Amino acid sequence: MAARQMSLTPELVARCWREVEDAGPDPDAAHLDDGDYDAMLDELQAALPATEPLWLFGYGSLIWKPEIDHVEERVAVARGWHRSFCMNMTRWRGTKECPGLMMALDRGGQCKGVAFRLADGDRRQQLGKLLRREVTLKPTSYHPRLLRLASNCGPLRALAFVINRNGTTYAGPLDDHEVVERLAVSCGHWGSGADYLYNTVKNLEERGIHDRHLWRLQRLVAERIAVSEASGRVAHSRW
Repeated sequence: MAARQMSLTPELVARCWREVEDAGPDPDAAHLDDGDYDAMLDELQAALPATEPLWLFGYGSLIWKPEIDHVEERVAVARGWHRSFCMNMTRWRGTKECPGLMMALDRGGQCKGVAFRLADGDRRQQLGKLLRREVTLKPTSYHPRLLRLASNCGPLRALAFVINRNGTTYAGPLDDHEVVERLAVSCGHWGSGADYLYNTVKNLEERGIHDRHLWRLQRLVAERIAVSEASGRVAHSRW
């Protein structure tokens, strides 16, 4: 089967990039400290026996930017959870003036992604690195949870980061129009929302994972960027 051609191209994504200075951590936000991370690590290690392999479930940027050592990957399905652009981003891929969006796992449906088996070694160190990358604020944006996944090689348990609906960054359910607008105009020092969407869809497709909702979003974001470019307007938003 021939590969699907994405409407959102590198050329369109490049139009969304702009130089953004990192404003640094929000001084008004509460951040996790070493004691908080140690408590989370104790809880995870108690729930995951040392004799059981340590898997990580990637459904977004972890697929194309895992930043962890892993020795195996499997396409796997998490039932009872779905990808959702439900997290506000005022840093990294957005600013306070023009917030972006990032995906998280939210309740309902199912999500096909990639399970990575981490290399053997210091499990606490590996988990600590993941937690410090994914979980930073109080109350946390994500809950680290062990989910049961289905794969062609059998069931497995994997660490996943699911949305905390009581967290400070939870955007709630958004309609596609708002998601498209924010992805098409937002940018931070890590890059744009369009870049995040493009890389996620591209890497899912390369693994034979076709997410129909994300495929529709990439088409709509491409159309939004093209319309803005054709009209000669600089993409901006009142968010």
